[in-house]
Amino acid sequence: MFAPQHSSHTPSHTLDASPATSSAPATITIEIDSLRLLQGQRELRIRHGNECYRLRHTRNDKLILTK
Repeated sequence: MFAPQHSSHTPSHTLDASPATSSAPATITIEIDSLRLLQGQRELRIRHGNECYRLRHTRNDKLILTK
């Protein structure tokens, strides 16, 4: 969906280690800068299964995700 871009907004991958008492495997979390996601727009629609969500960037520099 997104073409690879070489900028300061490249995704970073972090490793979330599980607590030592847990037998659950560690998971990898992908982080994407909101500027890259929104691509200069104030709103983005995200389809998840049969549902459509709206991600909005507000005037107060907050992100709001609504169904």
